[in-house]
Amino acid sequence: FSHSDLCLTFGWQTPAFATMLSSTDFASASWELVVRVDHPNEEEQKDVTLRVSGDLHVGGLMLKLVEQINISQDWSDFAFWWEQKHCWLLKTHWTLDKYGVQADAKLLFTPQHKTLRLRLPNVKTVKLRVSFSAVVFKAVSDICKILNIRRSEELSLLKPSGDHFKKKKKKDKTNKEPIIEDILNLEGSPTTSGPPVSPGLYSKTMTPTYDPISGTPASSTMTWFSDSPLTEQNCNILAFSQPPQSPEALADMYQPRSLVDKAKLNSGWLDSSRSLMEQGIQEDEQLLLRFKYYTFFDLNPKYDAVRINQLYEQARWAILLEEIDCTEEEMMIFAALQYHISKLSLSAETQDFTHESEVDEVEAALSNLEVTLEGGKMDNTLEDITDIPQLADNLKLFRPKKLILKAFKQYWFIFKDTSIAYFKNKELEQGEPVEKLNLRGCEVVPDVNVAGRKFGIKLLIPIADGMNEVYLRCDHENQYAQWMAACILASKGKTMADSSYQPEVLNILSFLRMKNRNSASQVASNIEAMDMNPECFVSPRYAKKLKSKQLAARILEAHQNVAQMPLVEAKLRFIQAWQSLPEFGLTYYLVRFKGSKKDDILGVSYNRLIRIDATTGIPITTWRFTNMKQWNVNWEIRQVAIEFDQNVSIAFTCLSADCKIVHEYIGGYIFLSTRSKDQNETLDEDLFHKLTGGQD
Repeated sequence: FSHSDLCLTFGWQTPAFATMLSSTDFASASWELVVRVDHPNEEEQKDVTLRVSGDLHVGGLMLKLVEQINISQDWSDFAFWWEQKHCWLLKTHWTLDKYGVQADAKLLFTPQHKTLRLRLPNVKTVKLRVSFSAVVFKAVSDICKILNIRRSEELSLLKPSGDHFKKKKKKDKTNKEPIIEDILNLEGSPTTSGPPVSPGLYSKTMTPTYDPISGTPASSTMTWFSDSPLTEQNCNILAFSQPPQSPEALADMYQPRSLVDKAKLNSGWLDSSRSLMEQGIQEDEQLLLRFKYYTFFDLNPKYDAVRINQLYEQARWAILLEEIDCTEEEMMIFAALQYHISKLSLSAETQDFTHESEVDEVEAALSNLEVTLEGGKMDNTLEDITDIPQLADNLKLFRPKKLILKAFKQYWFIFKDTSIAYFKNKELEQGEPVEKLNLRGCEVVPDVNVAGRKFGIKLLIPIADGMNEVYLRCDHENQYAQWMAACILASKGKTMADSSYQPEVLNILSFLRMKNRNSASQVASNIEAMDMNPECFVSPRYAKKLKSKQLAARILEAHQNVAQMPLVEAKLRFIQAWQSLPEFGLTYYLVRFKGSKKDDILGVSYNRLIRIDATTGIPITTWRFTNMKQWNVNWEIRQVAIEFDQNVSIAFTCLSADCKIVHEYIGGYIFLSTRSKDQNETLDEDLFHKLTGGQD
């Protein structure tokens, strides 16, 4: 028999014949695909088998599936999740072949919006529906619209470490009654409707949404609440400070942390460029919503009551749990402000907020308040100071590198542009200085004890092989405020001609005045009247150090300086005081620098990177973002490489977190530095992903 005869007898097919058969009889090769349907009204997921071909597009597959399920409902929020590849099939015009979907693919047809529990900075948990298919950057934006928090780019989601909620659970075991968490349910939120997200409380016309003094919703704008789950009552829950925790609860949550421990806390930030589902987040899981980037743009009491309160709460917990270090004197100011805010919040909650606020009253109050985080007029003491191009005065200087006791020596100092020059005396100022210090890129650390009349400035100035440490000592508050403000601006490359110099001076002065100790006679009579436990307002370490009556006296003494402040101003002042701490805004990671034999801590701030000795906590070197030429990630060896001006380059591997997290922090801060007030609320999301993605 010939080959063709055999084919005819036994039905064998030549390749050409097979091709002809598939293209004519079957149209194209078809196969069975099993899709699991995550039906919202039924407990169990159901498998549906469909006959499909590779040229079927995803939208067509959806149509086929819905027709076969034959249940009349809104399927618009549903999409396919590919379990093995860990990705969504969101491009409905793509074919199965283009996605690479074959018969062995496990597809889940599931809603894109799912329930998530979010622990807010004020330790309140909200339950809402969030997109599990949108990238986290977009999901956080939608969450912030529901909660009425502007500038969502400053926040992100943090997956808590395994022991984050453990201590509370231990305590629960001793209680016979289980503790029921008080959850604010916002599941009926605008984001459940799918693609178009309601603006919620966003005021497009920038009508004042809140009373700038008390932070309560202005009744004339209550129409903003009509299409949002955030009613006036819920808004108050988010915009008002929670009652202070008991000292026992604080002690239970507190644990002393080294820099390495703090570095581990930052390993849980989610990747902003990937969705929740892609990062293994489950429905109804609990995540933390936190301010991730410490550059708070355009804080305004008129629109930001919730944002200011949540920021205050994040700062408060950072102080109470000693996630950031402060002196005993500073701790008492933070305690006094907390006590004041708690008292005002309690009295505010008992008031009736349905009264109409006169617009001119609000404006008058705002003009008196004049507080934003750029600084405002705290009092009239220094109102006559104009922008000065230079400072000249006698100050004392000390260098700790010499093996001598801490002896300060007086010199004549001139601060011009971003440099300090000092001379043996004023008469020699036209000659060569003893030394000239360029403060661009330096670390500026306050070294102050108001009670002890000590007004010092510690400067860590970057040099080729590390940091040059210099201490300056001022004689009084006014001198310190002027020189400290000049040093802070110079470290950022700004001069005293900059418009932010004057507010910085006033901000420093107001913080010093809060530290002033008052006469004890008035305080003594008020100790009995203190209706709150003083240990609630300080970290457990300070609560153990001082007796209850001593602590109450110290807090009331500090409270006299802030007793007249309105509620929102007190919160803003707390945030300002937090910002003035040396460690503020530093996020730590454990890294190994290329060529080094030991681990170091990398501190990431809004304008610089700092290499810190992991054992001593002493800064080794600082690199400014302004000097950065480029940065990238070698994904194969998980190494971040950065190039700076003057042929300086560094590379490191991350040990306490994925290198993408650190890379995103650096790119995120550079992205935030591009914001300006004339941009309105719109953000260039593509630019954010370009700067943080690390793929190019």
